[in-house]
Amino acid sequence: MELERRDFMKLAAMTAATGLAGSMASRGSTALASSQPPLPDRPDIPGVTWEKAPCRFCGTGCHVQVGVQDDKVVAIAGDRQADVNKGLLCVKGYHVGMILYGQDRLTKPMARRDGELVEIEWDEAIDIAAKRIMASDKKFGFYISGQSTVPEGYAAQKLMKGGLSNNHIEANARLCMASAVTGFLSTYGVDEPASCYDDLDHCDTLILWGNNPAEMHPILFSRVMDRQARGEKVTVIDIGSRHTRTTERADHFLPMKAHGDLAIANCIAQQLIEQDAYDHDFVEKHCNFRADRDPSAKFDSLIDHDTYVAYVKEEGATGLFGQAISFEQYKKLVSYYTPEKTQELSGVPAEQLRMLASVFADKSQKIVSLWCMGMNQHTAGTAVNNLVHNVHLMSGHWGKPGDGPQSLTGQPAACGTVREVGTLAHALPGGRIVAKEAHREQAEGFWNVPKGRVNPKPGYHTVKMFEQLCTPTDQGGDIDTIWVQVTNPGQTLPNTKKLFKAKADLKDKFLIVSEVYPTATTELADLVLPAAMWVEKNGVYGNSERRTQQWFKMVTPPGEARDDCWQTLAVARRLYELGHPGLKDKDGEYLFSIKDDDGNEVPYWEWEHYYDINVDKDLFDEYRQFTFLKHKNVAPYDELVKHRGMRWPVIETEPGTFKETRWRFVEGADVYVEKGAGIQFYHSVTKDNKAQVWFRPHQWPAEVPDDTLSLNLVTGRVIEHWHSGTMTMRVPQLRRAMPSAYVEMNPDDARDRGISNGDIVRVTTRRGELELPAWINGRAKPLRGNVFVPFFDEAAPINDLTLDAVDPFSKQPDYKKCAVEVTRLDQPSPYSLEDAN
Repeated sequence: MELERRDFMKLAAMTAATGLAGSMASRGSTALASSQPPLPDRPDIPGVTWEKAPCRFCGTGCHVQVGVQDDKVVAIAGDRQADVNKGLLCVKGYHVGMILYGQDRLTKPMARRDGELVEIEWDEAIDIAAKRIMASDKKFGFYISGQSTVPEGYAAQKLMKGGLSNNHIEANARLCMASAVTGFLSTYGVDEPASCYDDLDHCDTLILWGNNPAEMHPILFSRVMDRQARGEKVTVIDIGSRHTRTTERADHFLPMKAHGDLAIANCIAQQLIEQDAYDHDFVEKHCNFRADRDPSAKFDSLIDHDTYVAYVKEEGATGLFGQAISFEQYKKLVSYYTPEKTQELSGVPAEQLRMLASVFADKSQKIVSLWCMGMNQHTAGTAVNNLVHNVHLMSGHWGKPGDGPQSLTGQPAACGTVREVGTLAHALPGGRIVAKEAHREQAEGFWNVPKGRVNPKPGYHTVKMFEQLCTPTDQGGDIDTIWVQVTNPGQTLPNTKKLFKAKADLKDKFLIVSEVYPTATTELADLVLPAAMWVEKNGVYGNSERRTQQWFKMVTPPGEARDDCWQTLAVARRLYELGHPGLKDKDGEYLFSIKDDDGNEVPYWEWEHYYDINVDKDLFDEYRQFTFLKHKNVAPYDELVKHRGMRWPVIETEPGTFKETRWRFVEGADVYVEKGAGIQFYHSVTKDNKAQVWFRPHQWPAEVPDDTLSLNLVTGRVIEHWHSGTMTMRVPQLRRAMPSAYVEMNPDDARDRGISNGDIVRVTTRRGELELPAWINGRAKPLRGNVFVPFFDEAAPINDLTLDAVDPFSKQPDYKKCAVEVTRLDQPSPYSLEDAN
């Protein structure tokens, strides 16, 4: 019997308190699932079965226990066996089961005819998609997500680069963590954090660089708060442009101007050198120095900061990996960033800057730096990532439990599906890139496709791809079709009027959208494919600490909704049937052929046969062979079934026995570090096992306030909602808790403009206007000169107003800084959009 709503809520509350577990049954003849060990004190609830899954929301990667009855998710519990969250969930996590059951789920394929979306059959939908892709050829783009599963991303990657010879594949993680990637690559020669969440259990000081983990990553922040509650001394330093709930729990708040983080990090390095407090031994053994250009190529002697900045501005940067400089040149350049000068640039008082530097100078301390969108969504995002790595390297606060830098991600598989599978325009799986011939040949070998199949020219990054879609064909718009899966670019791209909504007037452009609910993106779709979500399908995610997590399908998707992975593979099969040569390998076999134990091809592209086998397992284990080159060894699929995730590199210590790695590049923790090395950056840019300490100068944002638009606009999330609200706005409890967007103002800025709390005001940038209620002295308070608007509310599309300027290396846009004005509705608009156009 199906649970009544009251019983559902009662059961959800009970399970949240007790943390239930269950056993996992195999899905498909090759799944080879094994039982989970039962948790202690497991309640016996008749008719409810419990199975493991990672949470559907952020990149923390909490594990939940999913309670299922009568083919529906009826309860959610934190998984007490999971190292990540130890049984605890945030408010979104406890409600994650309800995201499946919004009343407006998409359940039938739809095609746009005479301006309206009308229902069609799946065979026709797959045929339309395949024929459009075949006709578009290199004008086709595929846009997936950091919420796509690893097998979904791998299927899309193989289709595009191994089948279509087309590198126009991107993921929305370009918008949230691309600068972290370029920061890791240019510092260590390989992507992703070397540390793990365990550091939060050991650090003496936690430094937050422009992020708000109390609301955005509350389970991780709670680990530190729990330690404080037990009487442990953990100092929290919050660097930011808003007083938030994190600030309330911080020991120090450093109020920062836009782009002040660049100067702050340089000031720490300057102080370490001036006070002779940097770790000489660590730097000598493990560090080189680097900059955009080596000034010795032009100048005979050491040059000062301003001369160097002018030189690079004139000559240009030499690329992501720059050029070597000497320690003496680095010392000369960074000497500019005295506490007094940095106070001018950053807004942080000089005495607080000295305090921060003294923390890094104290070798007895263990320091963790955390950051997320505040540093990454930044037109100098690569630079500031480099600089935060710098201060840990220079001070020697690196490679010990509780001592090192840790970037966080916002999506559950931004690491696993995007960074590791390489679903970006320049990348191949396992840390490879299309520009390197050896990497292309390796991919072609794994895929058994002819030499030359993988295109050496990178495709368009996200902003450029959508710009080309929204540019008329006769004006050079050479993308005419995009397939969007598991994301909502109509609401989340920057400057959406330019990069998305302009598509509405271009009749030769075509948009395919795989979605679970109607969104701002489906509004302009020409073909809508209803998708299964979360535990309605098999899946694998990869979280922010290199932890790969697997789950099985638990409930049936509604109506005719189907897995995104099946959709990709069904279109691939139709392309094969239409005669596309790229859908054959070099032996003439179907590129995605899967054989059963008797050697017979399984027709899994037919939906009724998709779960005859575990397609996820086949795709994942094929992908796994890519992961060894850069020592990102993921565990075999069957091993993941047994665990609540495993952190790579996962090493087979003896046949059938696997061990995860907590800290990379550290002797004793990472088997790839040579005996006696202590620390070994074995993918070093300079091929000498050393990391790179970068000089990156301060620079101002791409758009700054002026006399007309005198404030700075910051966008972001709230604790109740996730990203564009597609899922969480369908959860009644979360929607009631935060029903709509607002503009958060500093009380002095509001007072100067005659604005009171709750007033409906006009928010204006150079790209548009929006009316929102003002929230003053609410849960957070921006610094004077700043306003904050969340982006979860489809009815208040703040990204119509944001700027599409990008970091020069990562191509990640900056959602945290653009000029804005807020006025009362009875006042004239401060900016004429007609004049601007």
